[in-house]
Amino acid sequence: MEQVTALGATVAELRFALDTFYFLISGALVMWMAAGFAMLEAGLVRSKNTTEILTKNMCLYAIACAMYLLVGYHIMYVDNGEGGWLPSIGGLIGSQAADADHALESDFFFQVVFVATAMSIVSGAVAERMKLWAFLAFAVVLTGFIYPVEGYWTWGGGFVSEKLGFVDFAGSGIVHMAGAAAAIAGVLLLGARRGKYNPDGSVNPIPGSNLPLATLGTFILWLGWFGFNGGSQLMVSDAENASAVAKIFVNTNSAAAFGAIAALLVCKLTWGKADLTMILNGALAGLVAITADPLSPSLVLAAAIGAVSGGLVVFSIVGMDKVKIDDPVGAISVHGVCGLFGLLVVPVSNADATLMGQLAGAAVIFAWVFGASLVTWGVLKATMGIRVTEEEEYDGMDLSDCGIDAYPEFVSVKTAG
Repeated sequence: MEQVTALGATVAELRFALDTFYFLISGALVMWMAAGFAMLEAGLVRSKNTTEILTKNMCLYAIACAMYLLVGYHIMYVDNGEGGWLPSIGGLIGSQAADADHALESDFFFQVVFVATAMSIVSGAVAERMKLWAFLAFAVVLTGFIYPVEGYWTWGGGFVSEKLGFVDFAGSGIVHMAGAAAAIAGVLLLGARRGKYNPDGSVNPIPGSNLPLATLGTFILWLGWFGFNGGSQLMVSDAENASAVAKIFVNTNSAAAFGAIAALLVCKLTWGKADLTMILNGALAGLVAITADPLSPSLVLAAAIGAVSGGLVVFSIVGMDKVKIDDPVGAISVHGVCGLFGLLVVPVSNADATLMGQLAGAAVIFAWVFGASLVTWGVLKATMGIRVTEEEEYDGMDLSDCGIDAYPEFVSVKTAG
């Protein structure tokens, strides 16, 4: 009997170790998505703004890690009532539960890279005209307070998941649509880049400076998404969970592939050309949409969700320009529009979800994040200002914010003579 008990304890310890390790590796993959966002955004802005956008991405990740450690994780997960709406206020990450099946620190690490992802979405949408320090001040508020509150309402056992029946497996709404909601609030107060829209309503395209870099960023994000979705299964130490993770990987990959193909076909049928930036966003759109539930759909349905998202994002990006919402990288369309679409198709394959529950949950998330972000952006605009001067925008934000060019060999050098 003692040998059986000892064997059981050893098996439990091995499962604890395996699930903890899986959490950490999945978190590391999601952390690598920070590099993907940085490369994607650096490739889609003009060369004169490259150093500044890279600085934003580096600093927002550091701020997200600091704020979520100090207050965010506690607000989202520690000492909260089930089904409630008012989170507890405290600091750090609490203590390890006696019956935990993985290390508490591994859970924190996996969660903190998600909040950094939400903030990364904002940086691309407000690129090329927002003050660096205003952006970083907003990052403190979003990652420390705004995101953790809606995180408690959903993944933390609050009223959105427990009373509304909202289902969001890995964060199509909780992470991606939330990031887009914060971005929309900022863009509305910020305004469009100078020269983007003409008085007659026509649009002047502003091409990115480095499409190879943008393509590399997309592939990095695609890779990181396996940790994003696969890690959200939370366990891999038994046959059932291991099989689920395998299916999640395949569905995630298929959604991205079919999203890219759909965007390619829509561009060819609409303009007769293969638009690389649309294809990149098509792949990302498929990834965002399948994130709401990458496990329940069949392999065919997951591919269909990706394909619809890939086409949808093209029309959404064009539509945003028609209403003069200037988003240099298409983040609002990819993460907002396709994030919502992903939430709404969950009931097709998941009996635990209802259309009304998904609509209600999405409405709560958007209203909270958009409203709180609008207030925060408004305060920043009234105090320190959020937009650079016309001269700084013309010269490029690398010069005004960072004092160094990303591509110095392309800069004209005055010579004596």
